[in-house]
Amino acid sequence: MGTVGYSFWPGDHRADEHFSDATFREAMLAVEMVWLDVLVEAGIAPADARTDLSGMVEDFHEEWLVEETEAGGNPAGALVGLLRSSLEDDRPTAAAWLHRGLTSQDVVDTALMLMAQDAVAQLQVELRGQAERLAALATAHRGTPMVARTLTQHAVPTTFGLKAAQWLAGVLDAYDDLDRLVFPVQIGGAAGTHAALVELGGSPQDIVMQVAQRLDLAPSAPWHTRRTAVTRLGDALVRCTDAFGRVAEDVLTLSRPEIGEVAEGAGGGSSTMPQKHNPVLSVLVRRTAMTTPMLGATLHLAAAQHNDERADGAWHAEWTTLRDLARRTLVAASQTFDLVADLQVDRGRMATTLHTAREQVGAEQWSMAELAGKAPSFAYLGIAAELVDSVVERARVTFTDVPVEAAP
Repeated sequence: MGTVGYSFWPGDHRADEHFSDATFREAMLAVEMVWLDVLVEAGIAPADARTDLSGMVEDFHEEWLVEETEAGGNPAGALVGLLRSSLEDDRPTAAAWLHRGLTSQDVVDTALMLMAQDAVAQLQVELRGQAERLAALATAHRGTPMVARTLTQHAVPTTFGLKAAQWLAGVLDAYDDLDRLVFPVQIGGAAGTHAALVELGGSPQDIVMQVAQRLDLAPSAPWHTRRTAVTRLGDALVRCTDAFGRVAEDVLTLSRPEIGEVAEGAGGGSSTMPQKHNPVLSVLVRRTAMTTPMLGATLHLAAAQHNDERADGAWHAEWTTLRDLARRTLVAASQTFDLVADLQVDRGRMATTLHTAREQVGAEQWSMAELAGKAPSFAYLGIAAELVDSVVERARVTFTDVPVEAAP
C-alpha cells in the first residue's frame, strides 16, 4: 500500500490507495492515453498513435523514475520519458505523438483532480454513514437532559440529543462543501495558450471538452496559475476535519473519569497501566484536526506564489501537501464513523451530574422567572427538541433516506 507508514500516522491504512504513488502514476497514464485517443479522433494524430499505456510501468522502473523525477522536478516528465523509450521500437508513431500539445503541469494537475474526485467520493460515503449514526443518536437522546458547559464550567441544562445534533450539523456542513466542489481538467500547453495544439491544427475548446468528458472532469480554461480548484478542495477537506475534531473534543472531555458521561465503544489500553480505557479514536481524530489547517494554509500560500506562467516551487509544494491533507481527512472520516457508531452514552451519569449541579445550572432560570414575574418552569431546555428535529430533518433532505429509528 502507498501509506506514509503506520508508525508515523496510525490509521493511515484506512485511506487505502487514495493519493498513493501508484495511483498518481495510473492517473497520469489515464490522462496521456485519453489525450492520444482524442487527438486521433479529432484527425490530428494518425490512427496508429492510439495505444494502451496501462501495464507499461513495471516495478523495476521504480528506481529510474525516482531519479528522473528529481532530475526533472516533476513526475510527469519522467513518466513521459519512460513511455517514449518503451514505445519507440514497436510503436514509433505512438512514441512520436505521446504528450504532444501537453505540458507536465497539464498532466500532473489533471491527475490530481482525478485522484481528488475519487477521494471526495469516498469521503461523502463516510460522511453519510456518520450522518446516519448521528441522526440516530440525536433522535434517541432528544430528551436526555445533561449539563451544558461553557468555558469548561457548568452553564444551564441541555440535552445530549442537541449535542449530537450539533455534531450532525457540522458533518452536514462539511458534506455540502464537498458537494459544491468542481474538478476541472487542466490543459493549456507550455504557457497556457494552447499554442502547440493550434499549430497541430486542433480546436482547443473542442479538444478540452472531449478530454474532460472522457475523464469525467469539468471542462475549463487553463488554470495553471489560478489555483482556486486546489484551495477550494483544501478548504473543503479542512472543514471536514473541523467537524470531526468537534466530535472528538466533546468525547475526550465527556469521557474523562471525573465526568464519565460518554465512552468510546472499544477504547485502547496502555502499555503499562492495565486499568486504562483510552479514547484512542478521539485522540487520533483530534490529531488530524490539529494538523490539517496548516496543510490548507500551505495551499493558499502556494496559490499566492504562482508567479509567471509556471511557479518556481509553489506548484511543486502542492502535491505532497494535497496528498497528506486528503489521506488524513479520509483516515479521520473513517475513525469518526467508528467513534460515533459505537459511542456509549451514560444517561444515568448525565442525570446525576445535572441533579448535583441543579443550584448552579438553575441560576439563570430563576433570574429569568423572577424578571418575568412567574414561577420557574419544570424544565429549562428552551426549544432544544425542536432544534434537534430541524437538524435531523436536514439530514433526511440531504440524503433522502437517513434512518433515525435505532440508536445504541
